[in-house]
Amino acid sequence: MRIFLAGATGLIGSRLVRLMSADGHVIAAMTRTSGKIDGLRAAGVTPVLCDLFDEKSLIAAVKDFRPDIVVHQATDLPDDLDELADFIPRNNRVRSEGTRNLLAAARAADTSGFLAQSIAWRSGPGTGRVVDAHEDAVIAAGGTVLRYGQFYGPGTFYENDPPSPPRIHVDDAARRTMPFLAGPSGIFTITDDEVAS
Repeated sequence: MRIFLAGATGLIGSRLVRLMSADGHVIAAMTRTSGKIDGLRAAGVTPVLCDLFDEKSLIAAVKDFRPDIVVHQATDLPDDLDELADFIPRNNRVRSEGTRNLLAAARAADTSGFLAQSIAWRSGPGTGRVVDAHEDAVIAAGGTVLRYGQFYGPGTFYENDPPSPPRIHVDDAARRTMPFLAGPSGIFTITDDEVAS
């Protein structure tokens, strides 16, 4: 399968690169950071330097690669949980404008599959209308939404102590994402407790 992965150097994206490669998929791994290109190339994937908010360049990149599926794992979150509130507007832009641009690119490339991450909770910072609109847009396009619990494990906000539910170990979240590359469409919850529609 040919996979265009947006957010390839992020927390879950970097894990998906390894899993997808191990399964023999051909991957275009998108990042907005030029310093991460060499690492992606060394991982055996095709690096794509592109800004999620540059719709014209994004459409060109996706059309050029001709993927079977676009996987949206892009976020804009801080390394420190104490800074999360400051990043909410930026992450909301990823979920709104970024999602619109990726969906437009997938349509322009006549890509049959689209998978996007979301969240399994509906209270607190960064929830509400933007998340709902993000999910609705993906579903309207015939795509798949994965509602992950709060990540814990290496590199997360909760490296040593798991957060309150809903939660999922980040390595398990990546592993459990893989079967959804082939569908089905719909909204699915991926937590320590469930994979439910």
